[in-house]
Parts: sequence; structure tokens; C-alpha cells
Amino acid sequence: MERVRKDFNGVRALEDVTFAVPRGALVGVIGPSGAGKTTAISLFTGNLVPTRGVVRTLGEEPLRLRRRTRERIGLMPQRFTLYPELTTSENVDFFASLFGLLAWRRRRRTREALQLVELWGVRNRMTAKLSGGMQRRLQLACALVHEPELLILDEPTAGLDPLLRQGVWRELIQQRERGRTVVVTTQYVVDAEHCDLVALIADGRLLAFGPPRDLRRMALGGEVVQVEVDGAWHGDELEALAGVRHLHRIPPGRFWVVVDNAGEVTPAVVETVRRVGVEVVSVREYRPSFDEIFAALVHRDREGQEVGGAAAPAAFLLRP
Repeated sequence: MERVRKDFNGVRALEDVTFAVPRGALVGVIGPSGAGKTTAISLFTGNLVPTRGVVRTLGEEPLRLRRRTRERIGLMPQRFTLYPELTTSENVDFFASLFGLLAWRRRRRTREALQLVELWGVRNRMTAKLSGGMQRRLQLACALVHEPELLILDEPTAGLDPLLRQGVWRELIQQRERGRTVVVTTQYVVDAEHCDLVALIADGRLLAFGPPRDLRRMALGGEVVQVEVDGAWHGDELEALAGVRHLHRIPPGRFWVVVDNAGEVTPAVVETVRRVGVEVVSVREYRPSFDEIFAALVHRDREGQEVGGAAAPAAFLLRP
């Protein structure tokens, strides 16, 4: 996706979005409801066309995907699209038949897919009588049944309890480990921890794209060492250390040291504090939650500051 814009009746849903999904990666498109996540992945599948920009899926223009290419894709839409008058197993079997699986393989894959999402025990139940969470899991089984190379899943964990959400993510990670490419949208920001790469989207804008660790560095302006000492000390000596970018003083006796590499700088921080005769109470790396990271990046974007700037996001996150 390169320099993509998408408008709906004069309303801009996406603005200048660029990112690429590497083969064999688990990529999370994460943001609040209405951020533009579903619009983005609908462009990948050809359900929408961009107002401007270039989109390619498996090397082809989505609107012109060859049948063989479409068979390499598994799609789970956000809205429920299965047949309520069919049983659970009949729905999965039907989707398997659409991809040309022969009867013996359809039976095997239907069972495997339903067992995977813990629905084999209700295989003969009418889909209309399934709970909302069961219906979401059934849609996931239909997306997985033909063993696609590329999985595109729109909010697969919406409406699921925490245990089932963890189970779905375990399966997505296993799919990635089998060499498949997985693109998944979610409004649960904490799900970023499960992903190889994260695209953070808000208000139709791509705020950040990269590995989770890089997003932490982007939000904080580096890595952060939290230092607490016993007694009054200004901490000026810490600012002179190699690898230290910023020092935030949080009286009494607490410091947030923004550094290039916490593992390398932490021993020097401890030694410096002891050398000036101050007792160290605690020293640890500060790892903000992804809720905090997302809030910091949204805050910076709305303030109109350049992505990659350090001082503003760090100050926002580290405010006492």
C-alpha cells in the first residue's frame, strides 16, 4: 500500500497511508473503532478501490486478482456473512468446496478447522443458534479451512472472552510459524504484543509502522531507565553519560533517563549514582503498555509534531 487515500462521499477515511506486509509475518493493524482499519484491509481484498495511491496483494492489483491468487487468500470479514440455516459443519464444508477441496479432504479439513476453534462439539448445531462468540470462531474456521497462504482477518477476537482471545492469537502465531502471512485488525491495542509488525492507525492516518519494540522507542524517544534514589540529588551527572538523550526529574528522588540502549547504559547509571555518594533504591527499565504508547502517538499526531520526535512523546508518557 503506497500513498493511499480513500474518500467516501467527501469524507476522508484514509490519508496518505504507506506500508508493506512481508511474507511470513504476523501484522497487526491496530486502532480504535472508526480509525480506518477495515477500510485499509478492504483495499487489499479489492472490496474497495483507493481514491488515490497504489495497492498490491500477492503482487497483483486487488480488482484483477486471478482465481488462482484468490485461492491463496483466506478472508474473515468483520460482519457475519455465513448461512444461518446451515449447521456449523455445513458452513465450513461449503466454504471448503468453494476452493475446490475434494470430498475426502473437505471432511478432514472441516473437522480440523472446527477442532481448532473449539466448535467440533457443536458441529451439528444450526448456525443461527450459536452465540455471537461462537459465530466469530466459525467465521475464522471458514477462513482457515483451505489452508491459505495469506490470511486477512478483520476483528477476529471481537466479542470473545479473554481466554478465547488468547486461543485465537495462539493459532494465528502458529499459522505464522507455518510460513503463512497474517494480517489482522483489532481495536485491542494490547494485541500489539503478539505481532511481528504493528500498523497503528487513528483518524485515517498511519501513526507508526514497525516492530513493537521500535514503537516503544518512537513513543518515548528511546528506551527509559527509571531510577529512584534515597535523598535529595539533582542528577546532573546522569545527563553527561554517553547514550543518554534526556533526563526527566520527578521529585523527590526519582528520574526517568531516556537512553539509546537501556541494557548498555543501566550499569553506568548505577555506577554514577553510587560514585556521587547517593544510595540507589531501585533501577529498572520502564516498559509502557501499548495503551500508553498509542495514546502518546495519537497525542503527538494531533499536536502536529513530526513522527520520530523524541521530546514531546517522552514528556507526555513520563508526566508524573
